[in-house]
Amino acid sequence: MIRRIVHIDMDAFYASVEQRDQPALRGRPVAVGGSPAARGVVAAASYEARRYGVRSAMPMSRAVRLCPELVIVPADFPRYRSVSQQVFTILRDATALVEPLSLDEAYLDVTENAWAEPLGVNVAKRLKAAIRETTGLTASAGVAPNKFLAKIASGWRKPDGLTVVAPERMEAFLRELQIDALWGVGPVTAERLRRRGIHRLVDVRNADPEVLRAAVGSMTGWLQKLAAGQDDRPVVANRASKSSSSECTYPEDLTDLGRIRDEIAGMARDSARWLARKGLVARTVTIKVRYDDFTTITRSHSQEATSDPDAIARRAVALLDKTAAGLRPVRLLGAGVHNLEPSAGAGATGEGEVLQLPLEPRAET
Repeated sequence: MIRRIVHIDMDAFYASVEQRDQPALRGRPVAVGGSPAARGVVAAASYEARRYGVRSAMPMSRAVRLCPELVIVPADFPRYRSVSQQVFTILRDATALVEPLSLDEAYLDVTENAWAEPLGVNVAKRLKAAIRETTGLTASAGVAPNKFLAKIASGWRKPDGLTVVAPERMEAFLRELQIDALWGVGPVTAERLRRRGIHRLVDVRNADPEVLRAAVGSMTGWLQKLAAGQDDRPVVANRASKSSSSECTYPEDLTDLGRIRDEIAGMARDSARWLARKGLVARTVTIKVRYDDFTTITRSHSQEATSDPDAIARRAVALLDKTAAGLRPVRLLGAGVHNLEPSAGAGATGEGEVLQLPLEPRAET
């Protein structure tokens, strides 16, 4: 049976909520995030701001240089979560198979749905209309036989778009896509592939596997499947937590190694407390360091799973020895835990956090 997958993506969600609630912001370039004077980062940019090149995850100081008229609004995540709950209620009214990806994005398997609609496009139209009526906001939707194609399709005609990739159109659609449309291919990997003459998805199919492997390593087989339009991942309604982490951008660069160690240890202990609350243990501890020139590195260490705060903090601090922290100024630090599993005696409720709604913000589209 051919699946009907819908990918819903709210349009410039945080910025759109602000423009909805503050009429004076409508039609103006808006960025949600921190102050440029305090090394703030863009969490979301309105489409008016995007015309100037402003994008999420960009330093706010650069955003202001690109768009001097930019209106900066501090983030109000409790309000965004409230709107997100409205959206996800609408999605779950259509099907129980809703897989949240963030506050503003989700997959739905509508092969069977509450409205007995045989066509995924009709479900997507009803969802978009209900979201607009309930929240006053627009969403873009992609409809396809699998997750990969549905996600790409949802971004095809933003904002307020609807793109359907029917099975008979899959090949034509795939032939239009550049290499960076592939899941997991960021700018660096895309450039490595282009240097090897691989510019489009169809080039992946015809490429020498060894050439691909030299560019993407273990991702070779996965990318070959995606390039052929193959993605058999199911929509999973309840997803166990796979990691927990925190990070901080500092108003002034950190140069004192003792302070840096204290900061990393504190973040690691926060992650350990989270593990204990969830009845989980972690095998992998990871840190993130961003230097003053924006170079960013991560370091990880895996061993026997634990939730002990002292052990996790020690491992996180030890990872700093594999960085230049203390020798180079540091603007951002982060620490987290990965490769989670239930702790001994956790019982039926200790199998990981089941997300009914995504709890953390992300860089949005």
